Amino acid sequence: MDHPLTHLDSSGHARMVDVTDKTPTTRSATAAGRVLTSPETVALLRDGTVPKGDVLAVARIAGIQAAKKTPDLLPLAHVIGVHGAVVDLVVTDAGVDITATVRTADRTGVEMEALTSVSVAALTVIDMVKGRDRSAHMTDIRLLEKTGGRSGTWTREDS
Repeated sequence: MDHPLTHLDSSGHARMVDVTDKTPTTRSATAAGRVLTSPETVALLRDGTVPKGDVLAVARIAGIQAAKKTPDLLPLAHVIGVHGAVVDLVVTDAGVDITATVRTADRTGVEMEALTSVSVAALTVIDMVKGRDRSAHMTDIRLLEKTGGRSGTWTREDS
């Protein structure tokens, strides 16, 4: 009998779920998170005067790249085709809000890719502002929605 957690076998050992027999379907996932910064850093972000350059552009590219590299970071994640990735960053009064949507037509979902995308985009923002703001930190990284696959659509109720 299999363990109720799909990434564990009946003995409780980690395993990669076999998706060989699953039919590829269109799937998407959207995740979000925040980087909280000082008001001074918000001003630099709004003015485009962060010394390291265009923070939002670099973080956007980092988030897209991270979605494609997720199986390299998460040992039990499947290598799938990331067919679309959109990363949006918005400067707010508290810092930067990040949203990533990842799409595929494959045998398994892209929730981990969307979460990894947001996480790496947030880390990139922190990396680029840390010289001016050691207090910058990421928070509230969460899945907002997933579509496709056997379980269909799921949407976070508090989003």
